[in-house]
Amino acid sequence: MKQRVITAVVALIFFIPIVWLGGWAIDWTVALFAAVGISEIFLMKKQILVSVDFVLALLATLTWTVPDSFFNSLPVTKFGFYFAMIMLMLTWTVLSKNKSSFDDMGVYTLASLYIGTGFHYMAAIRNSQEGLALLCYVFVVVWSTDIGAYMIGRKFGKHKLWPVISPNKTWEGSIGAVICAVVCSAIYLALVHISHPTATMLVMAFFLSIVGQMGDLVESAYKRFYGVKDSGKILPGHGGILDRFDSMLFVLPVFAACLGYAFI
Repeated sequence: MKQRVITAVVALIFFIPIVWLGGWAIDWTVALFAAVGISEIFLMKKQILVSVDFVLALLATLTWTVPDSFFNSLPVTKFGFYFAMIMLMLTWTVLSKNKSSFDDMGVYTLASLYIGTGFHYMAAIRNSQEGLALLCYVFVVVWSTDIGAYMIGRKFGKHKLWPVISPNKTWEGSIGAVICAVVCSAIYLALVHISHPTATMLVMAFFLSIVGQMGDLVESAYKRFYGVKDSGKILPGHGGILDRFDSMLFVLPVFAACLGYAFI
């Protein structure tokens, strides 16, 4: 527990100023997070990082997270570059004589979308109008969901939610997490001005809490599939980047869609 607290404090000291500043600071921070995230996928699969596979998957992931202005100096669009990376991945299955298989490239393609777009929206929401208030709202929803699920599940949990995937999660914890998210969101909205109607934001908090829990379960599923406890070790006591942002990677794109943002 002591290690978890120390890591959390250090991480917040690093992360809070970046969220506050926004702009280039959060653009390049989410790119770094995405790079670590895709590397954790490789390590869970027990694949080496010094490989053509990783370079291509890394470039595909970063395509979504680097600032749009980066592509202004290139003779290709973001979509075009990403498509080129996918084609190169498929070509590599041939050149490697199937040492890198079609299945492998399928995992890397899906991971690059899942990780890349999730982190992309962390920066996109922050850099939008009312971005700081909106991104902090998402943090409130996700963090209160996690805290509510743990505290209520620990005290009242009796009925397993999905034991095959995550044996410690309960229905009581899940329902309590949603209630906690809505209550904490209501308090946040009472203190911080957001132009969107409060009723709408509370309804979104309800659904985003469920979405966040699904993101948590998805990460539990692929960690169980790969036989690992944590996605990585970069955050002592907490695991990896994917462990800390599993819910966010699901919630951020859904929240952006609810706000009417273009997909990318």
